[in-house]
Amino acid sequence: MTRLYNDPRAFADEMLAGFADAHSRHVTRVPGGVVRAAETPAGKVAVVVGGGSGHYPAFCGVVGAGFADGAVVGHVFTSPSTQDAVSVGREAASDAGLLFITGNYAGDVMNFTLARDRLAAEGVDTRVLFVTDDIASAPADEAGRRRGIAGDFVVFKVAGAAAEEGYSLDEVERVARHANDRTRTLGVAFGGCTLPGDPAPLFTVPGGRMGVGLGIHGEPGISEEDLPTADELARRLVDGVLAEVPADGARRLGVILNGLGTTKHEELFIVWRSVATLLAERGFTVVEPEVGELVTSLDMAGCSLTVVPLDDELERLWRAPADTPAYRKGTATTPAAPGGARRRAGGTSGARQETEAAGSAASRACAATVVRALGAMSERLRAAEAELGRIDAVAGDGDHGRGMVNGVSAALEAATAAAGRGAGAGSVLAAAGDAWAAKAGGTSGVLWGAILRAVGDGLGDQGEEVPAARVAAAVRAGVAELRRLGKVEVGDKTMLDALAPFAETLETGVEPGRPLAEAWAEAAGAAGRAAEGTAALRPRVGRARPLAEKSVGTPDAGALSMAMCLDAVAGVLAAE
Repeated sequence: MTRLYNDPRAFADEMLAGFADAHSRHVTRVPGGVVRAAETPAGKVAVVVGGGSGHYPAFCGVVGAGFADGAVVGHVFTSPSTQDAVSVGREAASDAGLLFITGNYAGDVMNFTLARDRLAAEGVDTRVLFVTDDIASAPADEAGRRRGIAGDFVVFKVAGAAAEEGYSLDEVERVARHANDRTRTLGVAFGGCTLPGDPAPLFTVPGGRMGVGLGIHGEPGISEEDLPTADELARRLVDGVLAEVPADGARRLGVILNGLGTTKHEELFIVWRSVATLLAERGFTVVEPEVGELVTSLDMAGCSLTVVPLDDELERLWRAPADTPAYRKGTATTPAAPGGARRRAGGTSGARQETEAAGSAASRACAATVVRALGAMSERLRAAEAELGRIDAVAGDGDHGRGMVNGVSAALEAATAAAGRGAGAGSVLAAAGDAWAAKAGGTSGVLWGAILRAVGDGLGDQGEEVPAARVAAAVRAGVAELRRLGKVEVGDKTMLDALAPFAETLETGVEPGRPLAEAWAEAAGAAGRAAEGTAALRPRVGRARPLAEKSVGTPDAGALSMAMCLDAVAGVLAAE
């Protein structure tokens, strides 16, 4: 388990501070992550990678010459926020444009896509690519729904080498997508990992068994098999990945045998001995294999095998030199820090500040209620943090409770400050939403941020009163934003399954002119029942989708936390 930490909620930030200090020759810390110590030269495409922490040396460990220009680093197993991605991307980008690369997870897809759009609006030509190498997470005919696991490293390496050679942005994106299309990974686990501060692992594997098709965020495997010998495991992995190698005659392979955190190098070398023999027997030539820890999962016991069939271009880029804190190959032609303009420590690209609107008296009173509501939500979520994590771990990564507490705590602080400056309800909710998205990260973080902003836009900052009908309409706008950004519908087993019936019941309840508190309490009851009802559903989106059967019988953690928050607000309204 993870034993060395101070405050578990500060784990990623303190890790990043120590990393940046230890490797100051290569990297400089900026808001949201790190960038190369030397500024990106004019004419060079910037490649920025990223995701949650807990995967070292991915993602910050591969920032350097011949590889990435920057890394966006979120909380443990949690997508970094849009604001973090914008910050790192803005600092790393030059006049030649920027390519973001991350794994294909819902939170990463939302946040990096939004970051791309924001940077594009600022005039930075920005693209984004989501790695999809995990063959266990979706069938071949649905490859676009697959997760990115250790194959991230292949795509990062190819894109970084191409950018170092002077490829244009179009060409860097093309070859990175080409590498992603050809990369396949299969992983197994012998034991789960433990989040900092948690007393137990996110999942366990029975003695004498192994999980097959695991994720890298603490998700259990999609099936279990008897624990094999090293030779038997090698055959299982080789058979799995080669079954999907493109049938175009390519016989040269880039290969990674990746340790997930606690599998010893000696064990990996024993497995590699058999992997190399099997690949040779099948007529393949292995090109500069990597055996070690490249994309880990905290203290998870397990390993994965990645292959990428190489054509001439991919082989050249796979073999190209690199010099980063955690990965070195050959002699990189671009200096790490000396020889280039060195960045100012801490970077210059913070989040752009928006002007808050001074609220009318009625809107300021509504804003005060918003602050009290967030306080009640914070108390409820703190009390439920462990239970939400347990429920989320059934088919996810177990971090939902912690993420919700981080998000609501940041939202409460930002809302309190904005209300203290005289902002109206709309501006207070906007500040709360931005803070929630920035500090919670992940899918639920960006969605909660968008919902609060949409509700705030509906309420506004002016007016002589805030009628109940306007509140209901604002909540309906939040539902629409959740549907739009999350690409979810009722029945997908998400927070929408609680929020949609809440909004419908609230709209109906306020029509006859009933007090908002009564209508809200009735709607919160509907949300709670709907959240419990998600136990019967199979997830159709998100990290739980590959483990849909395991999820049946357990309610959705996001729907439950949504219902808890709505019920906490009901208590505040009733008291007022």
